[in-house]
Amino acid sequence: MALRPLTDEERARAREKATAARTVRAEVKKALREGTMTVAEVLQRGETDEAVSRLKVTDLLEATPGIGKVRSAAIMDQIGIARTRRYVAWVSTSDAH
Repeated sequence: MALRPLTDEERARAREKATAARTVRAEVKKALREGTMTVAEVLQRGETDEAVSRLKVTDLLEATPGIGKVRSAAIMDQIGIARTRRYVAWVSTSDAH
């Protein structure tokens, strides 16, 4: 099914929404790195904040001090998070953890 073309106004609104969501996700990752927010707080916020719910689990883990790409992958494997399921909203509502 083809999507209908967006008007210039709809495209501008979508661009603004996407920019705002990226900003929110960047702020959350910064708060994790600085230790002013915990992973549990991010998961809780992801239940009500659409932008945070779309944060990739790998980005969430790698923003946590002491966790890099290798450890992030190991944690995801250990918990049983499939590599195709990477969004915080899925993690916070699934039975995988």
